Amino acid sequence: MNTSQSKSLFQEASRYIPGGVNSPVRAFKSVGGDPIFMDHAKGAYLYDADGNRYIDYIASWGPMIMGHAWAPVIEAVQKAAERSTSFGAPTEMEIELARLIVESIPNVERIRMVNSGTEATMSAIRLARGFTGKNKFIKFAGNYHGHGDSFLIKAGSGAVTLGHPSSPGVTPGTAQDTLLAEYNDLEGVKALVQANPNEIAAIILEPIPGNMGCILPEAGFIEGLRELCTQENILLIFDEVMTGFRMGFGGAQEALGIEADLVTYGKVIGAGLPVGAYGGREDIMEYVAPNGPVYQAGTLSGNPIAMTAGYTLLKYLKEHPEVYQDLESKCASIEEGLHPLLKAKGLPYQINRKGSMISLHFSDQAIRDFESAKSGDNDYFKKFFHGMLQNGVYLPPSAYESWFLNAALSDQDIEQSLEAAQKSLELL
Repeated sequence: MNTSQSKSLFQEASRYIPGGVNSPVRAFKSVGGDPIFMDHAKGAYLYDADGNRYIDYIASWGPMIMGHAWAPVIEAVQKAAERSTSFGAPTEMEIELARLIVESIPNVERIRMVNSGTEATMSAIRLARGFTGKNKFIKFAGNYHGHGDSFLIKAGSGAVTLGHPSSPGVTPGTAQDTLLAEYNDLEGVKALVQANPNEIAAIILEPIPGNMGCILPEAGFIEGLRELCTQENILLIFDEVMTGFRMGFGGAQEALGIEADLVTYGKVIGAGLPVGAYGGREDIMEYVAPNGPVYQAGTLSGNPIAMTAGYTLLKYLKEHPEVYQDLESKCASIEEGLHPLLKAKGLPYQINRKGSMISLHFSDQAIRDFESAKSGDNDYFKKFFHGMLQNGVYLPPSAYESWFLNAALSDQDIEQSLEAAQKSLELL
């Protein structure tokens, strides 16, 4: 496969952009080699700068549920752009998208639009602190909530150890208010709460994580968090930047049957445009300025083009629940097709799947948290990734990321993907 133009573009980009990319995972550091520069996309396919076509299993990290350049969104965006790309003032479309979400999600009574998932999670934590009058919060190892200072924390040893910064530029003062727990370890969370009485404002988590592979909550874990938060006056925050409106229209809350106090959303609500949101109970959300004392603002928040794109996609998904059934069926076909290939190779492996999210781990132990996710053989994954790439299938360039399916994938695409997997496994 010729990728000479991508290599040339990467060299040029490295002269002006740190690492040659504007988001680290794109640099292929964890899989080796140079990143592929994309030119355009349509439906289930990506086309790179050299003209190569790839079956896409990233879907722009989730939001391209209907596939790339979906005609209804493109047409709506073109019409919106003719009226201006930004006003810095309220528009009716902000109301339309907010109404659609509030009327669809039972516990989201008010919602505030922002510009990214990172903004949404940062704002939700600030709001939780302002509402409860407490400063600390609990996050889980391997759950990614954007690059806000408070979230870039790793644990020390021991279940009740305070966090330590895991990125230069994050101060110890910021880190000391972040408590780290292990996903699926309810007893560990309870120990943190007990060790920090009446100091914890919130527990934030990806209810179905996608940033250490697709990880499923074990029976009683999410239910236990909900009960604990209610008992201890702690706000439960679901980061649904990945799962919102993808794991069924009601997201992970609907899939798991658990309601959070605050929910954050990301690019799905903009059909892939830069957007985010946080919402929840009215009494909590009324603490946000201008009604309340918790300040948050943004010139581009509620951008008319992003609102139009998001409304177009979400309205369609609400009216066509069969999309989710189709996505789950396609994802199940991928899993069912991979099992015999991996077994025939005799490799240790685990496949985790929920809805239209799936991940493959070359490990002999169940993948239930960040520690077990790290047990996977990354050398196997690197070879598998590049084998798939050479055979026209674009996977997330990291063993710690979920794959995302889109509705434009055909049965033939899935068949070709499995054929590519068989060839790629021969390289291991």
